[in-house]
Amino acid sequence: MAYNFKEISWTDVRDQFRKWREDNERRSDEVIQLWEALLESRVQKTGNEMHLILEQVLIAAFDTSRLDIAGKCIETLSIEFPESMRVMKFEAMRLEALQMYDEATDLLDEIIVKDETNAAPRKRKIAILKARGMRSEAIKDLNEYLKTTSSYTGKWMKSDDNHTHFRYNWFMSDQEAWHELCGLYLAEGDYSKAVFCMEELLLHNPHSHLIHQRIAEIRYTMGGMDNVEIARIYYSQALKLNPNNLRALYGLYLCCSYITNSRVLGSKRKEAQKIAQWALESAGVRTITSSKISSNDKLVSSLECALGSLDIKSN
Repeated sequence: MAYNFKEISWTDVRDQFRKWREDNERRSDEVIQLWEALLESRVQKTGNEMHLILEQVLIAAFDTSRLDIAGKCIETLSIEFPESMRVMKFEAMRLEALQMYDEATDLLDEIIVKDETNAAPRKRKIAILKARGMRSEAIKDLNEYLKTTSSYTGKWMKSDDNHTHFRYNWFMSDQEAWHELCGLYLAEGDYSKAVFCMEELLLHNPHSHLIHQRIAEIRYTMGGMDNVEIARIYYSQALKLNPNNLRALYGLYLCCSYITNSRVLGSKRKEAQKIAQWALESAGVRTITSSKISSNDKLVSSLECALGSLDIKSN
């Protein structure tokens, strides 16, 4: 957006920044534009909001590759908070953006030593390994992250002599980490471990149709009758949870096509053929009714012909 800087004041910019923060909007290009034009020289006048604004500008600077602005914001925050681990994390991100990976890793290690329960620096270390193409090391570190526990020694109330150790797992419930680990295993072609990661996520979100769909896709990719039948079950559950899931419908069609053309019992093949036909027809109807493309009948017909060429037969 182009701004007329003659018609707006620095207080208007401050209020606009506050609104973007409250609405959780990044608007990185606009933030940098307004910061340089009006607010940078007056940031000291913003009072208690100064540090929030500096962090907002800092994130925008990373988004727009303005590492010069990021460096100035970090320098100002470091003066205000010389021992802040949050500021140290931002400095590590700046070093990472400069591809100074070893220096960034060393700084993140310092943060972890100071606060071993802090998940952010551990995740940034894994992100650095990914950026360097070190997938095997990233998988190893991510597994260690998910297994990280803490021990606490306590006493039973009725006896001073009896002690017990309590162990707490800090990060095992980190769903983003399980998603990331699944993606890394898929990149390595280790589908069985990728499925395990998604099954862990399913324990946290048993009603998520997307997780059921993802497990089905991985199982189908693994191949073999057993995996295809399991994939069909997961695709069916995904459709039960969300009948409008077109991807699950096509997946169900492919699974049933595979079963139909296999050497299983004739009754199973006939049942799979009926389900495949239903899935194909349902997908066609929903594509036509929900698509924003006008007159898309020809596209749907082409898709049906392509899928139909898979040659479903019942012997």
